[in-house]
Amino acid sequence: MMIQALLWAAAGTGFTFAMTTLGAATVFFFRGTPEERAQRVLLGFAAGVMTAASVWSLLLPAIDQASAWTIPGRVPAAGGMLLGVVFLAALDALLPRLRREREIVDAGWKQTTLLVTAITLHNVPEGMAVGLAFALAARGESLAGAAALAMGIGIQNFPEGAAIALPLRQQGWTRWKSFVGGTLSGIVEPIFGILVVLAAAGIRPLMPWLLSFAAGAMLYVVVEELVPQAHSRAGTCGFVIGFLIMMVLDVALG
Repeated sequence: MMIQALLWAAAGTGFTFAMTTLGAATVFFFRGTPEERAQRVLLGFAAGVMTAASVWSLLLPAIDQASAWTIPGRVPAAGGMLLGVVFLAALDALLPRLRREREIVDAGWKQTTLLVTAITLHNVPEGMAVGLAFALAARGESLAGAAALAMGIGIQNFPEGAAIALPLRQQGWTRWKSFVGGTLSGIVEPIFGILVVLAAAGIRPLMPWLLSFAAGAMLYVVVEELVPQAHSRAGTCGFVIGFLIMMVLDVALG
């Protein structure tokens, strides 16, 4: 039964990882570095995707899962989100010290690092959720439900892969390096999806906290880095488009 659960979890999270890879591949459709107006649209798009994902993919599921454990949903949702914000704020303060030349802070480098960190953190609980769903399916629960969850998260991962690869390209990375960077943000899903199968009994009560932690990290990046950089009519349009796409995917795919 354990072998079956591991194989199913690997297949489900492998699909979600592949969708992240496809999203990152959109970087090959741009010639050179996008102009400033396009950069603002893309940053706004990334902010919209992350905002919608924070609500529908993370906070609302965290509240629902906490209720199943007889815990008031607001406790892990608020507590985990606050921890995520504090973690990213601490990372934000630490980044300038990681530069060799402490007097010169590369704002673009810092913004990209926070963006990659936030989306990668967001992918950790998603991978765990898919892995856990397939572990439970191997024990007799709904395999169709696990497959639907993997399908939904996989489709949602497509714009997230693009949300990392395109800003990396804007910072001057080559297309291939940007593609690899966007792809690697999703590799945590199969890793943690398989790990959660090996520790399914102990990790499930922590899922609401992990989901909310990722939401807080994403919202910090949106407010602190992406929205100020994208502030323009073009950036606002990108935000709305990204938000709507992610919202529709989350609601339609459950």
